[in-house]
Amino acid sequence: MQMTLCPIGYVRSPYKLPKDAPRQGRLSDTVSEIVIDEQYLPGLRDLAAKKHVIVLSWFDRADRSALVATPPGSSTDHGVFATRSPNRPNPIGLCVVDLIKTEGPVLTVRGLDSLDGTPVLDLKPYSPEIDCVR
Repeated sequence: MQMTLCPIGYVRSPYKLPKDAPRQGRLSDTVSEIVIDEQYLPGLRDLAAKKHVIVLSWFDRADRSALVATPPGSSTDHGVFATRSPNRPNPIGLCVVDLIKTEGPVLTVRGLDSLDGTPVLDLKPYSPEIDCVR
C-alpha cells in the first residue's frame, strides 16, 4: 500500500543539523516557529486557546533503513520501534510543545526537536485527560 502525505507547513528552527537537535524536545527551552501554509489557515481557528500542541512532522533527513538504535545512556542496541530514534522506516516525529503565541500563519512554540525546514504533517491539541497515561 502506498500513502500520500501533504505537509501543512514547515518548521523554522535554530537546529540546522541532526547533531544540533535535542534528543527530546520537551527537555529544551528552545523557541521555534511553525509556519502553516495559507490553504490550511482556517484549521488554526481556536488553537491559540490551547497551552500545548502535539506536532507531527516528517523527519525528512532521517535514515529510513535503520531498524536498530542505541538510546542515549545505553550500551545495548534495541529495535527501532522500542526507541524514540528519529531514524526509522517512516520517520514521523511526535513532539508535545508549549504554544507561546500564534500570529497569522506562524505558531511560536517551545520544546520542538525538529530541524529547520522540517515538514509539518499535522497539529493536534494536547489533552491531559486523554494524552496522559495514568
